[in-house]
Amino acid sequence: MTPSNRPAPSPDQQHLVLRRVERQHALIEVLRARAPRTTSGRLLAERLGVAVRTVERDIARLRAAGVPIKVRPGPGGGYALDTRPSLAPIALTPGEAAALVVALVAVGPYASASARSAMDKLLSALHAPEAPARRRGAPPEGPVTPVTR
Repeated sequence: MTPSNRPAPSPDQQHLVLRRVERQHALIEVLRARAPRTTSGRLLAERLGVAVRTVERDIARLRAAGVPIKVRPGPGGGYALDTRPSLAPIALTPGEAAALVVALVAVGPYASASARSAMDKLLSALHAPEAPARRRGAPPEGPVTPVTR
């Protein structure tokens, strides 16, 4: 048994997992080579030798794992690797994240779209129940006292 109390994968299952990982790596490389252009699911399926549904599942898994793949539905749509630069993950304590939220709330109506987006991400990471209201631009409930040292 594995630590999660599931039976260990059989050699055949391990081979399937390895094939999936290799295929997903190849999928990322195709998207990287074609970036920033979109690539249809059909073309990706042909390149990888799999069904379109397999590509869709792989894209969903990769996006869930944090790979920045944009999806453009409809005619002429497809998948593209988001090539905009982003920061490496930052490990903030809940207190540090809360301090940043307080600072962003203090900026209030003068906040840029980037500042509002950052606040939404921080609130989401903190699992704050008021996050949906904040996204709509609602003011904070109750007084907000700036923290000074």
